[in-house]
Amino acid sequence: MTELPSFQSPLLPVQHGFFCRDGGVSAAPYDSLNGGLGTEDERAAVQENRRRLAAAVNVPVEHFAALTQVHGAEVHMVRSVEDVPSLLASPEGDALVTDCPKVALGIATADCAPVLFSSDDGRIVGAAHAGWRGAVGGVLENTVKQMRLIGAEGIRAVVGPCIGPESYEVGVDMRRAVLENHSDADVFFRPSSGREGHYMFDLPAFCVARLEAVSVAHVEALKLDTLAIPRFFSHRRATLAGDSRTGRQISVIRPSM
Repeated sequence: MTELPSFQSPLLPVQHGFFCRDGGVSAAPYDSLNGGLGTEDERAAVQENRRRLAAAVNVPVEHFAALTQVHGAEVHMVRSVEDVPSLLASPEGDALVTDCPKVALGIATADCAPVLFSSDDGRIVGAAHAGWRGAVGGVLENTVKQMRLIGAEGIRAVVGPCIGPESYEVGVDMRRAVLENHSDADVFFRPSSGREGHYMFDLPAFCVARLEAVSVAHVEALKLDTLAIPRFFSHRRATLAGDSRTGRQISVIRPSM
């Protein structure tokens, strides 16, 4: 892989990386490896950053598949290089699955959880964007389903850098929305010590539980808190600082030959 700072997991038997904000060309406040086309960053800078991310897993940027993420649960299949969406006109969705070794999948996040998937043999991979809405709505389960439909066995998954349980304070309405869909999810909330009527939510643990519920036998969370670690973009950190502008780190995976 091209040298860009990233985190990997030995659980995934394929080329992949949970990239941080280092190693790109974007200027502040998007400095520097901003991969988010939906930000107000210079488009040319984002395109160059994505070219570098694609090169990190040895594919041309034209073979780098990404979506316009909407906090939903739709999964897009990419079975060949012809299926790769245009960088400038990517469809809406929040997860991708491929069995084409010439393609890399990318997910953009800035506190939501990026989740990378692989079959045991590495031939089929997936990538999902799991904020709380997507995780509640089934984006992770849908990704597993689509992988199995094209023959994936022994699926393994890694929950990458996201806002951690010590940082993610939420209101009662969000907690209610989660519990309305998953009545057993109360274990992922604890009362906030800072504000009455607020709760701390363990997003990575909730994602792990959703995956275990659909028999993903090998799953882990990296436990890297994007709010607490400045090497990552964090929308909440930026908002708390009075300027909600921030970039998006990209998590990338590519199937084996």
